[in-house]
Amino acid sequence: MNYETIIVERNGRVGVLTLNRPEVRNALNVQMMQEILSGLSEFEKDSQVRVVVMKGAGPQAFCAGRDLGDLRGRTVMEYRQLFRGVGDIMELIADMNKPVIAAVHGFALAGGCGLAASCDMVIASDDAVFGCPESGIGLFPMMIMAALKRSVGSRPRCLEFLMTGDRIDAREAERMGLVNKVVPREKLEEEAMSLAEKIASKSPAAIQLGKRAYYTMADMEYKEAIRYLEEMIALTAATEDASEGIASFFEKRKPEWKGR
Repeated sequence: MNYETIIVERNGRVGVLTLNRPEVRNALNVQMMQEILSGLSEFEKDSQVRVVVMKGAGPQAFCAGRDLGDLRGRTVMEYRQLFRGVGDIMELIADMNKPVIAAVHGFALAGGCGLAASCDMVIASDDAVFGCPESGIGLFPMMIMAALKRSVGSRPRCLEFLMTGDRIDAREAERMGLVNKVVPREKLEEEAMSLAEKIASKSPAAIQLGKRAYYTMADMEYKEAIRYLEEMIALTAATEDASEGIASFFEKRKPEWKGR
């Protein structure tokens, strides 16, 4: 597929999706959201890709949020359709069998902050800035609240972040739980790819089942989660990858994963 607002590349076992509207700080419009969905779906179907890295083109931003030009003079029905694209991306990332890592530099604001939070892991450069400025223009970060609540463990801190519109730097985002690791700007892509390669070297079957189990059990009552995870480890142990991994351990060799 030919893309106009994103770049889709494969680097060995890692798929790289680059938001590519640097002239508007990679702001999300309808076309870009549709292309992100297509690009992620393409990687999900590619048996050679085990992990996806999402990043932003240009020096200024990972993603500065929604293109506000889309949001003027619409009906409620039209607004539903416009905002559904954000929700569709968030759902797809959660449903994907493959982990998605955000490599964030510069601005990650509004929908861009939510896009980063929707990814399974976030590596941020030391110049990254996160924020939800929607309340300052009469809106509220409704769509991205679910992703932020999942990342930011403290209700008071999460609501303060959502309601004030204050911007935070990468170190504060790391303290809040929104970011896994902060690195120098020049090391961002290297660190994100290193993490992706480390995960890509593991059993694809185990990673797939583990990601699914994590999100499913997250909202379960504790004892219910334990019973569910018993079933999931049994399924994982019965995979070909588990048999291969155990055999390779005893034979002192590298495993050859089949992904099943």
